[in-house]
Amino acid sequence: MNDIYTTAINTQKATIQWMDVLADNLTNVYSPGFRENKVNFKTFLGGAVIDHNLKNFGQGKSTPGTSNENLFFEGTGFFVVRNPEGNVSYTRIGEFTFDSEGVYRASNGATVQGYILNDKGEIMSGTKSISADLYEETALKGGAMSIPTTNIKLWIDPNNGKFLGKYDEYEIKNDGTIYGKADGGNRSVPLYKIATANFHNPSGLYEVKQGVFVETEESGKPIVGRGEIRSGLLEQSNIDFKNNMADYQMAKVQMELVKALIKTNKDLLQSAMEMATQ
Repeated sequence: MNDIYTTAINTQKATIQWMDVLADNLTNVYSPGFRENKVNFKTFLGGAVIDHNLKNFGQGKSTPGTSNENLFFEGTGFFVVRNPEGNVSYTRIGEFTFDSEGVYRASNGATVQGYILNDKGEIMSGTKSISADLYEETALKGGAMSIPTTNIKLWIDPNNGKFLGKYDEYEIKNDGTIYGKADGGNRSVPLYKIATANFHNPSGLYEVKQGVFVETEESGKPIVGRGEIRSGLLEQSNIDFKNNMADYQMAKVQMELVKALIKTNKDLLQSAMEMATQ
């Protein structure tokens, strides 16, 4: 059995880790799309230790973005993005904009992924169209995610200043469909559907950088995300500021108690050594 000094040292280490997690949460209260981290403890004869960290994937509130190109996903799932190396990742941070070449990109440079649509709004897989019913039918099984995604690109023709050479403007509807609009808005044509994905176990995703995740064996393969997409908005962090502040105060009290326990043990040890030398 470990002595009280070892128990105190182990608990101090766990408390420091806990405070670091809480400080990171509080620092990112206003970071768009930030997912709150939670700490689980387990106890044993040698004191308390961190069992594992949990990522809170609950919905954050919406806030106005900097342009209509920004997106807020109200529902369960993630936007699908692809980095320059071709690797796919998933994010709730909808800080998307069209670059000078008309490519829809995330703030880190990754390209936002979508599906090409025909004029009926059906997803195209090669030369074949997939109806909305078939898309929904295969969604829960992950079948729809086997359809290749593509970079979303709305280039502007320098000759006439129109999107794709024929649309005066574009609009992103709540179902994630991007429409090209012409003839003063009287003609609206579906162009792309923004790809979304979810996972049976999102807690199993690996965070490669803040707010950007990749699938793992634990998360399972992606299925289609469920919810509505709103343009011109961003998702705030889902951090509960009040609870995190309360936990941080508890951690400070715990740290003070552990420090006092360690000091007491040091004093007792020193007194015992002095008595032994007399």
